[in-house]
Amino acid sequence: MRRLLAPLAAFLLPSVHAEEEAKAPDFVRVTEAEEATRLQTAVVRFEKDGVSVELLGAVHIADADYYDVLDKRFEQYDALLFEGIGGSTPEPKPEAMEDLEVELVPREKESLDGLHKIYNTAAEWLELSYQMSEIDYTKANFVHADLSAAEFQRLQAQRDESIIRFILKLSFQAERPEREPSTYGIIKALINKDADGLKYELVHTLASADELIASIEGDNVIITDRNTKCLEVLDEQIALGRKKLGIFYGAAHFPDMEERLIEDGWTKVGEEWLTAWDIEG
Repeated sequence: MRRLLAPLAAFLLPSVHAEEEAKAPDFVRVTEAEEATRLQTAVVRFEKDGVSVELLGAVHIADADYYDVLDKRFEQYDALLFEGIGGSTPEPKPEAMEDLEVELVPREKESLDGLHKIYNTAAEWLELSYQMSEIDYTKANFVHADLSAAEFQRLQAQRDESIIRFILKLSFQAERPEREPSTYGIIKALINKDADGLKYELVHTLASADELIASIEGDNVIITDRNTKCLEVLDEQIALGRKKLGIFYGAAHFPDMEERLIEDGWTKVGEEWLTAWDIEG
């Protein structure tokens, strides 16, 4: 069971990976101090020929304040490229519908409804918020930069790949996290409805998910094919004259994406950190 936690976490929280002494994390880290344990995501900036692009690692369930900070930050970009297999526009926040003046492109139906239910359930248990309920995807500068459902299914068929097979492949090669969750600690937190206690027990296991995905050798649909699509959209937006861009994607995508950007002549010029989980005590 524990061997499956990190692979499943890769889909619940694809942004997370552990902080190591020998190698600083690229896009997400867990920091521990006496007052709090924090899960933090990086905003990493690249520049090329007068154009800037920032990679913003997405944590799919996090503190509501984290999404408020991101929502305000997204306003500064000429274009904000976002992930989401299956369609060009996720379901908007209900309050956004009242003032919506543009016609939404219907989201292609894909068998991902169960995944949204899992995210919502996990968010409730941990007293966190779900990304799709907090981010306003109807803003004019938001640009879909992911595979359609048809593209995703076609590429999976070509590679003889599926999400279930991908998770199983990860589970077979999963190494034990540096700090495994305590069964007693989890049960105690559930009985006491202690969300912070439950988050603390899970965060280190979840923190191995991003690194685990990055360890998969060779091309695959989940990471490399979707990154190819995203960077194609980036080039299209630059060709349209956009000068300040952001990419809001699961951080498991970013080691490969960073490598491609650097190979294409982009220069890494800085980073900053945002707190996604703030676990007291």
